[in-house]
Amino acid sequence: MPIVEPAALPTQLASRIQSLSLTDVLDVALRNNPTTQSAWANARAAAAAYGAAHGAYFPTIDASVDMTRLKTVASQGRQAVQQTLYSPAVTFSWLLLDLGGRSGVIEESRQALISADFNHNAVLQNVVLQVESAYFAYAANLSLLTAERTAREEAAAGLAAAQARHDAGLATIADVLQARTALSQADLALETTEGQVQTTRGGLAVSMGLPATLPYEISTAPQGPAIGAVADSVETLVAQAVRLRPDLAAAYARERQAAARVGELRAQRLPSLSLSGNTGYQYIPSRNVSGTTYTVTLGVAIPLFSGFTREYNQQEAKALAEAAAADTRSLQQQVIFQVFSAYYALQTSARRVHTSETLFASAQQSQQVALARYKAGVGTVLDLLTAQTALANARAQQVQARLDWSTALAQLSHDAGLLDLHGTPGLNLTADSTLTQPDSR
Repeated sequence: MPIVEPAALPTQLASRIQSLSLTDVLDVALRNNPTTQSAWANARAAAAAYGAAHGAYFPTIDASVDMTRLKTVASQGRQAVQQTLYSPAVTFSWLLLDLGGRSGVIEESRQALISADFNHNAVLQNVVLQVESAYFAYAANLSLLTAERTAREEAAAGLAAAQARHDAGLATIADVLQARTALSQADLALETTEGQVQTTRGGLAVSMGLPATLPYEISTAPQGPAIGAVADSVETLVAQAVRLRPDLAAAYARERQAAARVGELRAQRLPSLSLSGNTGYQYIPSRNVSGTTYTVTLGVAIPLFSGFTREYNQQEAKALAEAAAADTRSLQQQVIFQVFSAYYALQTSARRVHTSETLFASAQQSQQVALARYKAGVGTVLDLLTAQTALANARAQQVQARLDWSTALAQLSHDAGLLDLHGTPGLNLTADSTLTQPDSR
């Protein structure tokens, strides 16, 4: 099988390959993703089919030129004949009236075009969501790597403090061994996160349609809106989703397409009026004979019996139209639930960010106090290690909470039909200071 060459990074991004922003990443992904290319090709094909359907309203005209070489044998007193005939001709046919057949075909192809266009938009939004999720996961692992390095430094400081107390005869070797164990655990967590960073980095490259080995880096500058909860009500976002979701709009178009198919097949059981004819010119050089011929036919076609094929075709189309309508209602219910679920996921994740920051501040103070107490000889190494573990967990939970919020924001924007090609969520958010804690009563 032929080897498919991977897509290349656009030239304009080569100068900032080590600081790609989210917009840069999305631009590359939308250029290279084969799913978007396939959806765009399908939309162009549907546009061509819609244009071809209009041809049913025009006459069909064909031209032909025949040359006939004729030779007969003499028989019963007739002389042998040998001659050449030239016969150019033009034929045409025109359906004048069909009681809805052509309009049904055109409406069917029109709705197919609308559906293909909305499907293309839906694919674009899906790709943006997938790339954003990969981008946020990589950024979160970078932040977690920094947190693990800090935790490792704190564990090393704890080991140094335990070693110093042991050297001074103020602590047992057990303190040193426990602190050394904590440092080894911090090393293990750091090494695991380093592997996760490389994995998510390669996943983001693949989502851009680029090789996982590409030497690139993302920008560490803050991007996107400040963390907050959704200001709009869930009912408002549901109404926006029903109105704006491209996949739901495509389903509506497929439903109308199926209804148009019913009208088209119904018209096939009705009479139609057509006009046809031909005109030609015949020339026999050997006899110097020429002349023009023509025929014109105006006909009415009345379908009488086809083994019930037309009737069953119409019944099939009607059933498929009912199925399409049911599919649309089912998708609409799914869209409503998706918005409902994503809405509360974002509200919850916003509160979790606030709580994780409070937890981190508390854990940081607790670790500082425990370290100072241990150095002063009034605290135990177990208190210090417990505080260090709590602080490392708080850092990881803070990173995870921010990742969950960013992902939930992108998901809700997608589910509400508001996510644009630049990754802008399009949601009204409250500020951090207005976040409320869950009612604890």
